[in-house]
Amino acid sequence: MSGMTIAGTQTAITMDPLEPHTWRHGTVVAGTPWKNPVGTASGTFNLDACGNYYDVSQMGAISTKGVSPVPWEGNPTPRTAESPAGMVNSVGLQNPGVDHYLVDELPRLKALGANVVTNVAGHSDEDYAIVVERLADSSADMLEINVSCPNVSHGGMSVGTDAKALNRLITRLRGLTDKPMVVKLTPNVTDIVEVARAAVDGGADALSLINTLIGMRIDITTGKPILAQGTGGVSGPCILPIALSFVWRVRQALPDIPIIGIGGIDSGSTALEFLYAGANAVEVGAAALVDPVAPMRVARELDDLLDERPDLADLLKKGECWR
Repeated sequence: MSGMTIAGTQTAITMDPLEPHTWRHGTVVAGTPWKNPVGTASGTFNLDACGNYYDVSQMGAISTKGVSPVPWEGNPTPRTAESPAGMVNSVGLQNPGVDHYLVDELPRLKALGANVVTNVAGHSDEDYAIVVERLADSSADMLEINVSCPNVSHGGMSVGTDAKALNRLITRLRGLTDKPMVVKLTPNVTDIVEVARAAVDGGADALSLINTLIGMRIDITTGKPILAQGTGGVSGPCILPIALSFVWRVRQALPDIPIIGIGGIDSGSTALEFLYAGANAVEVGAAALVDPVAPMRVARELDDLLDERPDLADLLKKGECWR
């Protein structure tokens, strides 16, 4: 696994991810303490797989696969395609539904001592409301409202691109739970600040950004799209500069809202860029599909880098940010 290269990304394991580690630099997101500023990105973590590679309780947070009111089968295959320095996926939020999640994955994660951010998915306002109501009294530490997935035929990203619709949805959900609520934003908009402000005005406690960008690959032997759905979400190192710019812009416009930065993070140094752009924490996604221990490796590297940056580390510990 060490030194594996896929789609232009070089990864290497430089530590034993199962060794105990004393974290020196934590953060606070919407009042919720994280033992370090690194979490897993929704859709890239599976407990049965990742639990074999590292102690999940040692992550800052575990953001789970999107949870819907009923089981979703997801999109037809093929669902994934490699791309230079990244990948395109159209999985479609396949999951066994909220009832299964509440009796299976969530209890197991909490029994292991994980800080859990439950990702909430829906095709409509009513779908989101059903899931949030079911989770309101659960052991989940935070809820991440996914209004930004480009891989579902309705709902999802459509509400995340309409500031008025987003505000209406978040206002409704805010009345259903006291849990810290993170809204996951799409980059596929004209003005990210407008939708970010709509989410915050509706009652969001934090924002996570960015989700994937819309893209595609073509099979040159057939002249047809590789993905069955045609288009999908682009992720990986290729989106890093774009994600950084979105975090920067939202931070300049909304100086007080906690932000979780996502997009192309594959090292402690790229995670650090997000913290300097104004994020309070980060999530590692596509890198974990190449190197299963990437989230833990990034967290350990970032912990070392923060040793040399006490001013930034002190701000994070207090729930504040660099910008």
